[in-house]
Amino acid sequence: MSNKPERLQWFNDLGFGLFIHWSMDSQLGSVIGHSMASASDDYLHRFIHDLPSTFNPTRFDAREWAVLAKLAGMRYVVFTTKHHSGFCMFHTETTPFSISNTPFQRDITGELITAFREQGIAIGLYFSPDDFYFLHGKGMPVRRGVLDADCEGLLDYNKAQMQELLTRYGKIDLVFFDGNSDGLREQCWEIDPETVVTRGAMPTPEQHIPGLQSADPWEACVTMGTGWQFKPTNESYKSGTRLIELLVETRAKGGNLLLNVGPKPNGELPIEQEGLLREIALWHFVNGEAVHGIGPWRIPREGDVWFTARSEEGQVYACIEGADPWPLNSRKQIVLSSVRASSNTKVGVLGQADDLRASDGPAVEWSQHGDQLHISIARMQRLYNNRRWPNPVVLKMTDVQVGVIPPAIRTGEAIPDAESAGYRLQGHLDDLGEGDAVESGFEFRLRKLLTEPDEAWQPTQQQQLRSTGEFSVVISDLIPGSAYEFRAFGQRQGLTVHGDNVNFNSVQDEAEEL
Repeated sequence: MSNKPERLQWFNDLGFGLFIHWSMDSQLGSVIGHSMASASDDYLHRFIHDLPSTFNPTRFDAREWAVLAKLAGMRYVVFTTKHHSGFCMFHTETTPFSISNTPFQRDITGELITAFREQGIAIGLYFSPDDFYFLHGKGMPVRRGVLDADCEGLLDYNKAQMQELLTRYGKIDLVFFDGNSDGLREQCWEIDPETVVTRGAMPTPEQHIPGLQSADPWEACVTMGTGWQFKPTNESYKSGTRLIELLVETRAKGGNLLLNVGPKPNGELPIEQEGLLREIALWHFVNGEAVHGIGPWRIPREGDVWFTARSEEGQVYACIEGADPWPLNSRKQIVLSSVRASSNTKVGVLGQADDLRASDGPAVEWSQHGDQLHISIARMQRLYNNRRWPNPVVLKMTDVQVGVIPPAIRTGEAIPDAESAGYRLQGHLDDLGEGDAVESGFEFRLRKLLTEPDEAWQPTQQQQLRSTGEFSVVISDLIPGSAYEFRAFGQRQGLTVHGDNVNFNSVQDEAEEL
């Protein structure tokens, strides 16, 4: 059994979802669930028996969350019904360790499902097959990855809870298993063959956007800050611009973005998270058609321009990013090679009237010169009081064709090079594309999570390739003991294409070890 292809297409068309990490240990501002691992018996006793008695989110209003999610362009929600702690945020007959035995008592999961369904948002449930409460009750060490063979009754216990979740609340569209899902995902498909299992049946990278486009469904799970659950102090949030750019990049590469919030213990969203969602809401209100029901273009980007497309309709969306806010009535010029205009092509700015004129001419002008499509854009719609717009501006191009066929390139391995005390970066040119030569090389940088500021890519020396095959470059002067990532690239006729991002660790300096 597996996900149905037509349901996977339905899931991919949704594009953008809301992840909600919330449990009763949000009262402490701790990592959700994980604090039970390696904890003392006293800590575990108080976590299990005392902490639920003070969880009373009286300001919880599922409809407020659902309306805000809809405004932000989220087409599905995934809620943590049970995280690794084993505490159930739903009414269950399987355990007393649940929302029923708190001062709040109400079925949070049920209320949330009803509210989001009313807004037309698809319903997804997060469920952890790891269950620290169950392990502790069996006298076993609290840790992740315990299988049913090691803990008798665990699978049956999880199946009983999944049976409740999948039959008591109407249709459940999605399930996200954070742990070993053998036996559980099959249960989902037996109850409803249309249920889409995400984690457990497809790639779901956390805090990471893959380097390549993919025709197969995948989902990136990303936090607004550094924590999944509410983190009252020591938190650092991404900007709204950064989150929008991550959405655009994910969609350009063929994936879905599942953006997380962590509600406060009283049931409200932190003001910082609400503010970010409302910034995204404004961008989505203007540009939403560029991220829903679309697929990737031939390449994900050209420079600061990312692409999504409805190829069968001849529509391409160009999402223009920039380091600085774009002032009202000012003009930018872009040149594209992967898109070619036809005699019927139209180009407009999403949210902006098509017949506007700037002081120096029509707000949008374009012309095809050989292999290059030249577009001149004046941003005319006032969205902020200061008349400066920091977020991507999206062009909609209709009746366009495929432009220059780019080269195809793969990233290989990073091999220690004894002679230079550095690394030999390897790549492979699979196809020259149009033309008889490709400028190739590599880019590398210190590896960072999305929760940290990006390092700039450092390019290596380039070489001209006139045939397919392997190529390599040696780099040195790396920081000993540091984590790096690199990618191969090829350039031709104004197009740059990249291979996947590959990680490697530089060797610790022997003298430093001593």
